[in-house]
Amino acid sequence: MVGLFQLYEAAMPDQIAKYDRLKALHHGAGAFVMPNPWDAGSARLLAGLGFEALATTSAGYAFSKGKRDSFAALGRGEILQNAAEIVAATALPVSADLEDGFGAAPETCAETIRLAAEVGLVGGSIEDATGDPAHPIYEMSLAVERIEAAAEAARGLPFLLTARAENYLWERPDLDDTIARLQAFSRAGADVLYAPGLPDIEAIRTVCAAVDKPVNVVMGLQGPCYSVAELSEAGVRRISVGGSFARAALGALVRAAEEVQTFGTFSYAEEALAGSALSAAMDQGRPGDRS
Repeated sequence: MVGLFQLYEAAMPDQIAKYDRLKALHHGAGAFVMPNPWDAGSARLLAGLGFEALATTSAGYAFSKGKRDSFAALGRGEILQNAAEIVAATALPVSADLEDGFGAAPETCAETIRLAAEVGLVGGSIEDATGDPAHPIYEMSLAVERIEAAAEAARGLPFLLTARAENYLWERPDLDDTIARLQAFSRAGADVLYAPGLPDIEAIRTVCAAVDKPVNVVMGLQGPCYSVAELSEAGVRRISVGGSFARAALGALVRAAEEVQTFGTFSYAEEALAGSALSAAMDQGRPGDRS
């Protein structure tokens, strides 16, 4: 019987090549940065700056649609559509923020992975946060079952699975439990491990030393920021920025608008990207029929 990977290899050689590139980046000499565009345009700009892979951001996407970054506000269909647009915008490998898999059941997580691969993604993350403030983190056994199901769905596909332990984003600053979860997720089949919100470089170093898979760390959130060199030395293999690039762009928008509203001046334009530079970065396809 022909395996899924062989079917993909025959039908989607480009996706296989992107997967191989993304996987290889995790095993280089140091950390690489995988920034998070929120739409096709920001993806094109980041690709043009020389980054080697991209990841989606549920927060950045939500802000662009006038929504909060929350389980209640974002559906699987729209997240995957946004991811598909980012995949189509560049030749880079793209991994996706797949939230909690868009459902508590392990089989729902598995279906999310299959759908993610279908839109051209070569990686994605499943987190152990529930979205319920009263019970914010899935119980350990269910959290592991969800990663097992996701890993089984990814087996044979060109897809790198990241498992996220969310304790520190939900006011559960328990490093021992976080490490235990990451170790369990590794045994369950995750390819990359991720605990957003770790408090300092020593916690990051401790996590990296305690697990046997590449570790992702997010920078640009509130709290201390470390350089690529410092994170590499601590054992990190991948660095993302979450929604912070989107927040930086929106911050520039607000500052420009406040200048106009408050002072009636337009000096913000001195730091804006030139229209010609943006045009060069974007799709130069011919316009459609306007008749």
